[in-house]
Amino acid sequence: MQQMPTTPQAAQCAGIPAHGNRDKLNSVDFQWFIVRSLPHQEKKLAALLAEHRGELKNILEIYCPTHTTVNVSMKGRDVQAPLFAGYVFVLSTQRTVADFMSRYYPEGTIMYDSRKRDGHKPGFLTVPDGQMRFFRDFNENYADKVVILEKPYTDYAFNPKTNEPNETVKVIDGPLAGREGYIARFRRDKRLVFNMKALDSDKYYAVSVPNVWDFHVVRLHNAVCDRQTIGTMKERAVDLLIGMLQACGYGDNTLPVLYGIVDTLALKPSLVSLCNTLYGQGHKELGKKIAGLGTSDAELLINLVRYERDNPGYVRTNWQKLVIRPFLTPTPGVGFEDGRDEAELEHQSFTEIIRKVSITEQTYYPDRQEDRQAATEYYAHVGIMPVSGGGSIVFANWDTFLDEYFQTAGKANERLVGGTVRATADGGNGVKEKLIESFRNFAPTLYKVLAGESSEVRALRGLDTGTGSINVLAVTANDGSAVSTGKAVDTLLETCVGICKEINSSIHLAAWRRYLRTVWLHK
Repeated sequence: MQQMPTTPQAAQCAGIPAHGNRDKLNSVDFQWFIVRSLPHQEKKLAALLAEHRGELKNILEIYCPTHTTVNVSMKGRDVQAPLFAGYVFVLSTQRTVADFMSRYYPEGTIMYDSRKRDGHKPGFLTVPDGQMRFFRDFNENYADKVVILEKPYTDYAFNPKTNEPNETVKVIDGPLAGREGYIARFRRDKRLVFNMKALDSDKYYAVSVPNVWDFHVVRLHNAVCDRQTIGTMKERAVDLLIGMLQACGYGDNTLPVLYGIVDTLALKPSLVSLCNTLYGQGHKELGKKIAGLGTSDAELLINLVRYERDNPGYVRTNWQKLVIRPFLTPTPGVGFEDGRDEAELEHQSFTEIIRKVSITEQTYYPDRQEDRQAATEYYAHVGIMPVSGGGSIVFANWDTFLDEYFQTAGKANERLVGGTVRATADGGNGVKEKLIESFRNFAPTLYKVLAGESSEVRALRGLDTGTGSINVLAVTANDGSAVSTGKAVDTLLETCVGICKEINSSIHLAAWRRYLRTVWLHK
């Protein structure tokens, strides 16, 4: 258990001369100073400050914490411990605070920072205005609910029982707006865990706040260990092979060759040996592509075949049909002409358009405990198939995702798509409204598609492509012209990317994020 910041390691400054050196103190800059009272006298000190505020003039604001104890996790149970007892925060100039303390409360102290910072001499301890605003909101709204944890913040990046990464989120509004942290399970409750800086030192304390679902948060992509990324590893490996096989012209024979490659690697997990075998069998182009794989892609394949060895038949069982690749993949398969962001691949009954797309996500970097926008290159796959009457249909593979949706019927479907709010207990005698975990609330673009609200994109069940049926999101280009078809492709891409980002950034659609892994092979 880390030591609680109840006794700040700071020198007492009560003995500052009342007059002689006063001109050396800053009388211009207004800052938040921390003053400490005798035990249980913080309210008396705050009252004295308020009483002499008019006389001293430069005291702009006084804050005495409303809660002075918090829950502390110790050996699996929560106990009460002092945190802010004896503190009063004063927004003023250095000279005014020192003058007040020497005249009216000499038994108190102004907190002193003995550390040298950036060449500056030690001086009074001050709190930045932004940190002070957060502290006030936090103290008044959550101090009685927060639990200070035994373990450091980094220990909550993973679920210790499953060894899976915990979701990383950022609070959007309310007193905790801007806070980043993990959603971690504590016994029967999921809590928001974040780092909180002590006001009187450079120490940080991992704290948890209950009822995480009451917060408006967005999910951040964790740059180091993201659950969505880890969950697509085997799918990315299989898709990598499928892309290379299609680019080499294997067409309808893609899956049988895929099974053969996996079987060969399962017997001997060596890409060098595999390439030699392929060369000997006349698959020279394919062998060259595999031989040219980078380290990360090679590791993906080896991890896949290790899993196949432990679970024989995994690839055959889970890849029994192939119409078109998932909507978003990390690799293109086919080559791109110089300067082009788009390529075509002809299938028996439709043309596949493969287009480079840049997906921007709010990304969290645990080592720096900060987030920023980061763009990653993916490849979008859409099919263009002619239909009777001269038009065409433009479609994207959402097969498994939509299959789960189509199986949700009746009241459950209505709730999933169009649910808004429901009444729930607020912990007291009253009730409050809580957003229902629905597409309308947390994936509005998908809601418009499914509800038919001014969306050109539709969800189609079992679209017959001539070589197999597949659940798709689709747009119809009525006249089949290049201009109309091009607009349909753009509309479908924009809509599908928007849906992917909405679902992936919401913590409220966890089940649908799992299904999204079959649509967006996140890397």
